[in-house]
Amino acid sequence: MTDKLQRLKDLLGEVWDLNMAAAVLGWDQETYMPPGGAAARGQQLSTLSRLAHIKFTSDEIGQLLDDLAPEAESWDPDSDEARLVKVTRRDYLKATKVPSDFVAESAQVASQAQMAWREAKATSDFSKFEPYLTRIVELRRQYANFFAPYEHVYDPLLDDFEPGLKTADVQRIFDALRPQQVELIRAIAERPQVDDAFLHQPFDEQKQWDFGVQVITKFGYDWQRGRQDKSAHPFTTSFSINDVRITTRIDPNYLGTGMFGTMHECGHALYEQGVSPTLERTPLGHGASLAIHESQSRLWENLVGRSRAFWEHFYPSLQATFPSQLGNVDLETFYKGINRVQPSLIRTEADEATYNLHIMLRLELEIALMEGTVEVKDLPEVWNAKMQEYLGLTPPDDAHGVLQDIHWSMGSIGYFSTYALGNLISAQLWERMTQDVPNVEAQIRQGEFGDLLGWLREHVHRHGAKFEPQELVRRVTGSEIDPEPYMRYLRTKYGEIYGL
Repeated sequence: MTDKLQRLKDLLGEVWDLNMAAAVLGWDQETYMPPGGAAARGQQLSTLSRLAHIKFTSDEIGQLLDDLAPEAESWDPDSDEARLVKVTRRDYLKATKVPSDFVAESAQVASQAQMAWREAKATSDFSKFEPYLTRIVELRRQYANFFAPYEHVYDPLLDDFEPGLKTADVQRIFDALRPQQVELIRAIAERPQVDDAFLHQPFDEQKQWDFGVQVITKFGYDWQRGRQDKSAHPFTTSFSINDVRITTRIDPNYLGTGMFGTMHECGHALYEQGVSPTLERTPLGHGASLAIHESQSRLWENLVGRSRAFWEHFYPSLQATFPSQLGNVDLETFYKGINRVQPSLIRTEADEATYNLHIMLRLELEIALMEGTVEVKDLPEVWNAKMQEYLGLTPPDDAHGVLQDIHWSMGSIGYFSTYALGNLISAQLWERMTQDVPNVEAQIRQGEFGDLLGWLREHVHRHGAKFEPQELVRRVTGSEIDPEPYMRYLRTKYGEIYGL
């Protein structure tokens, strides 16, 4: 390794350390920090974000990238070193367009907004959150303008989460997906509904927790390099490949929330724990994008966790855990119940057939906020109207409507489409994986997940952020993000469950 490359890595490692220190504070804010600490925590996060930004956008890093460019042309383009220089240059050119003071202010506003969102959601009062969200939207518009000219004002925000993807790309994918999903949902609605009443009754919270731990331990979550806690909105955070933490939320009266939420976050964590150690403390040392990340969480939650093969192994244990609630519910009834399709108010509890419509709604609202065609003060009304249009439901209050997601309070506008894109990618990866591991269903039926996890580690996890999402999907599956495998999966699964 050349001296200049080593110096670049050293500097990037320091930036990484600052960002990870901020991530620890963010994790604490969502789990254990008392409400009174919000103002001070905002200042702390602001300082760390500003220092990391200043260090990353330094003239020295810029000069090192320039000096290494000719040398990098002779390297293997897929090597860690070549990709490090390429990705760092991309990130550096973006970061140098954004003033450090702006980064600091954004971090502070987001920290305060998250606490305001919690209070607003608890009281179902959007007005308590409105001024904070108004400021966040102003900051996001200002951020986008740092990258003008652009094809669309939403493009710079989307690029932060999905490098290389444009708003027009996502709209094209969704335009192809939406009518097919609507057609499927309508066909299901004409069939007799399956029963899931057994999921909606009291379930001991500790037993739910313990069962979730049992499942994700089998998946391969490494407890020596992770832990699980509770939070208002489940999430996964990583401070290194050896410290990847998840949170979950337990509903004492509904089994699905904690059970599938735990599997979902484990999918994210398995990805982070599987990144190659050679990429640690560099811009490559995390997932390729939010959509690729979501493909992992949705794969483990749905393609594995809602499959019949999975429950052929785990259902006897779940019945033994909750004998009075599930002792008289047979496996087939349980399997159909956890896969019931019915439009619902809450995104995180939506079934696979309707989930993407929640995402499309949010994408439309985010684009409208950035374009200025919808104002923040009007969001509850517009949200409710779109819920009625998309899902035939009207939220009874703000907590079940516009306030249900934490993302906007974090400043994460540009994020939501990644959830639906992740669903599509999960099915593409699954189709490819089952060609390479044809007996994977039989293995899942035995509670064995080593070959599945190993395949994901080899083809997805170990690469970290070396490849942009479209490139990674193309390398693994042979095509870019495509809705057709996901629709094949849905039609096959729900065709059997509902007799379509």
